[in-house]
Amino acid sequence: MAGAFLAGLLLVGIALIRAPEAERPTGDNLANAPAAIPTSPVPSDNGAGRPVPGPPGPRLAIVVDALGYDPVRDAEWLDFPERITVSVLPHGPSSKSFAASARTHGFGVILHVPMEPEGAVVDRTEPFLLRRGMAPGEIADRFARMAADVPQANGASNHMGSAFTSDLAAMGAFAQALKGKGFFFVDSVTSAGTVGSMAMEQAGVPATRRDAFLDDDGRSGEMRRQWSAAIALAKERGQAVLLCHARRETRKALLELLPELRREGIRAVTVEELLVTR
Repeated sequence: MAGAFLAGLLLVGIALIRAPEAERPTGDNLANAPAAIPTSPVPSDNGAGRPVPGPPGPRLAIVVDALGYDPVRDAEWLDFPERITVSVLPHGPSSKSFAASARTHGFGVILHVPMEPEGAVVDRTEPFLLRRGMAPGEIADRFARMAADVPQANGASNHMGSAFTSDLAAMGAFAQALKGKGFFFVDSVTSAGTVGSMAMEQAGVPATRRDAFLDDDGRSGEMRRQWSAAIALAKERGQAVLLCHARRETRKALLELLPELRREGIRAVTVEELLVTR
């Protein structure tokens, strides 16, 4: 295990030189809704610089979840040929190094914040999970420590959170913590009852939500169906957010599907670009 870990860190280091499993969402995670309109421009206080608006036309933001805990697998995503947003779990063995490499590759970087799910927690992020009933100060403190561990992030998404994101008081406190850091929010929609958009709107935090989940069901036919749904939404509305896990089989499927973006005239962008140039 030590040899594999060192090999993973070496791969991440090589990727820096070359520079230019998370919980499955619950069964009602296919509840889709239009993206929330941001109420203010997205700040960029992490040194990455504000995105430059690209040409008009449909856009797709691909968000890759749950990176930071597998150095070898994480490094493989650094060669992804299109712009993506990587959602990095805090306090992982490769969280910091991977996030830094992702920024040098022009990817968006957001913090994948562990939140309380319905039912028992079986997850290595349990020690720093955000839970319902926590005082706003405790939520803010835990979030600040997670954000400090991934300093390249300027946005956040929820890891698990089917219980937490359905609680308006908890999400309201979280929204205030995001606002204090100048972060935006991507709702993973792990519950049909999520109040993420409402809480962010009330706090004045720019936000969006995923429209399709590529590999919630990892069968190739279902991944193709989710991909097609995201493409159709991007063409209909001008933009869409596609969420996926950081699995090797998912990466392989995406690489096979990407040529369709060019054929359909759809541009791959980061979530930050979607919010800034909306």
